[in-house]
Amino acid sequence: MAKSLVIVESPSKAKTINKYLGKDFLVEASVGHIKNLPKSKLSVDIEKEFEVVYETMEGKKDVVERLRKHAEKAKEVFIATDPDREGEAIASHIADELEEVNSRIKRVLFHEITETGIQEGMSHPRPLHRNMVMSQQARRAMDRIVGYKISPFVWKTVFYGLSAGRVQSVALRLICEREEAIRAFVPEEYWSLIGEFETPKGDRFLAKLAKVGGAEPEIPDEEAAKTLLERVRNASFAITSVQKRPVKRNAPPPFITSTLQQEAARRLRFSAKRTMTLAQKLYEGIDLGGEEGLTGLITYMRTDSTRLSDEAIAGVREYIYENYGKEYLPKEPRHFKKGKATQDAHEAIRPTSVKHTPKAVKKHLDKDLFALYELIWNRFLACQMAPAEFEAISVDVSDGTLVFRATDQLPVFRGFLTVFDDTVDEDTPSPDETDPTSKLPEGLTEGLATAVAGLQPRQHFTKPPARFTESSLVKELESLGIGRPSTYALIVSTVIDRKYVDQKERRLFATDLGMQVNKILVEHFPNVFNVRFTAQMEKELDTIATGKNDYLTVMRDFYEPFSTALEKASALATSIKKSLQEKTDVVCENCGKPLIIKWGRNGRFMACTGYPTCKTTKPLAEEQERMQHVTGEKCELCGGDMVVKGGRFGTFLGCSNYPSCKNTKPITTGIKCPKCGKGDLLERKTKKGKRTFYGCTKYPECDFASWDKPVNEPCPACGNPYLVEKFTQSKGAQIICPSCKTVRESQDLAVPA
Repeated sequence: MAKSLVIVESPSKAKTINKYLGKDFLVEASVGHIKNLPKSKLSVDIEKEFEVVYETMEGKKDVVERLRKHAEKAKEVFIATDPDREGEAIASHIADELEEVNSRIKRVLFHEITETGIQEGMSHPRPLHRNMVMSQQARRAMDRIVGYKISPFVWKTVFYGLSAGRVQSVALRLICEREEAIRAFVPEEYWSLIGEFETPKGDRFLAKLAKVGGAEPEIPDEEAAKTLLERVRNASFAITSVQKRPVKRNAPPPFITSTLQQEAARRLRFSAKRTMTLAQKLYEGIDLGGEEGLTGLITYMRTDSTRLSDEAIAGVREYIYENYGKEYLPKEPRHFKKGKATQDAHEAIRPTSVKHTPKAVKKHLDKDLFALYELIWNRFLACQMAPAEFEAISVDVSDGTLVFRATDQLPVFRGFLTVFDDTVDEDTPSPDETDPTSKLPEGLTEGLATAVAGLQPRQHFTKPPARFTESSLVKELESLGIGRPSTYALIVSTVIDRKYVDQKERRLFATDLGMQVNKILVEHFPNVFNVRFTAQMEKELDTIATGKNDYLTVMRDFYEPFSTALEKASALATSIKKSLQEKTDVVCENCGKPLIIKWGRNGRFMACTGYPTCKTTKPLAEEQERMQHVTGEKCELCGGDMVVKGGRFGTFLGCSNYPSCKNTKPITTGIKCPKCGKGDLLERKTKKGKRTFYGCTKYPECDFASWDKPVNEPCPACGNPYLVEKFTQSKGAQIICPSCKTVRESQDLAVPA
């Protein structure tokens, strides 16, 4: 009897699903995408109604042939790629390849890799969702058009190899505008006044000056503070108000993609990319040591919905009742409101079963996987627990015109805080440092006289807006309606990878290069790299998925204003490039012509105006000084400090005692050699110095070498410990696995036209 064929993306998922489905099914993996837009050309035919041309990816022809052979013999074909738009697009590409040999093709969705989740998916097969496929195609087409048409414009105006992207560049704009606001910020002085008051019993408490003559106090300088001090010292105070009220704090909703990334950044110090890599592993499955093979521990991790299934709610409510008691269980299950832009295609991110407690699975998870799973578990548990209860107390002390106020909050019942306690949010301003921190004594009543026991005038200055972190940038993008759950991590990593943004102490700093590129894009494409325009295009993409709009209309709405702006900007490319060059008083030591400051791959540098006849270049003095920072490593020849230096060909380690000691060392990539596992990979030059490659520090013991720059990120398809970055004239920029050849999807990498 013929078997039915089930096709998933991940090989690890294939083995697990096969065990759940049994002998009547054969489960195969596509290992991600099988088709992509060719890198060597635009691949979007604008004249033919934006027709998109896909081709089978390099290294995937054998996969496609294997799937065709199995499909030809199969009773039915079920395509179970990831349950999102990108998964729908992959399913469509697979179906296009297989329908010639087997037309009995159905689409199934697995929201969790568990026996229940697999059975649920298989019991509800459906046709391919063509509107979702076209929505994803529109996104790819837009991103390809922007990348292939604006990136060359940036090359002409700044330097070759840069990139611009539809969403990436808007994120960069947000970071740059925040940087500009910080640089333009002028701090303003202000003062506060804290009074220490004593009751007749000798109890003391702190209160902050809150009102002067019924209005907010304005204390602009020290002179005004001294005047108030004298006024307070000569006044008689009594308690004029004591207010107590119950306060309830509800638990936050279960995680969606953006909130998981934000909370993992705050609590676990994970990057958005790291969080999604770990979540993918938890979703695809972990070996828990039983006969079942891999077990999916969480539901699908790319979602914008806080919806929970009735089964999940019933299970967690029973767990709360049995493990915490009925006082921790609300009378009714908690349901959360859906946001305006929520697609609601999947459940919230939650554990697949309350049987898999953090304690039960800890021995099967490494440190980071466990930390993320425990975070997801605790948030899920908390969202169905009773509110935390407090008693809020507010006390006013006044002389009739001056009012000092003290507040306190006493815990009555911790509720959900038992499992998901509050932490300080690093992305919001810290509590006012002028607020009193002492606890209020008991027995405070209205009319009780109080004496001024001490006064603390404090000087302050207003602070600029905080720089974005990864998590706060994701939060901002989500609030503005830019990007989708599957793109947040990629957006952040791209602006960092392109060196438009530096990450220091977890904050995002716009680099000089990023500021310059952003300035050009915003000036010449104000309506394209615009928050409102980008958010509107996201909504337009959603209307294709829901069937309210069609592919061609949305593409035309996007392309017409884009094309007009590009035509105008391209005509000014030469003058823009010249405007970025700065004249200097330095004369070329080789030909005597003046040097100018230009942009290059390693930043700004001085170059001769006699180019190409004279190719003299020199590093800028401030750039050279900036690069020379101590690494903590000592020179093995003289014992001096090794410092990072910059040269024509990039950075290297050199001895600080130069020129008496000329010891230099290359800087490694931080990636362990995949061949020997002992050395590190570092950048090297060929004998004639014309080409760069990456080799092992243990050479000649280890002869590993790669022409492509390693990327310290495991392959999501086959688990290879690193990827490589390719950038060639024929294929442009791509991140690819050197083992299985899977290309990491990146909508914003620069590609030659």
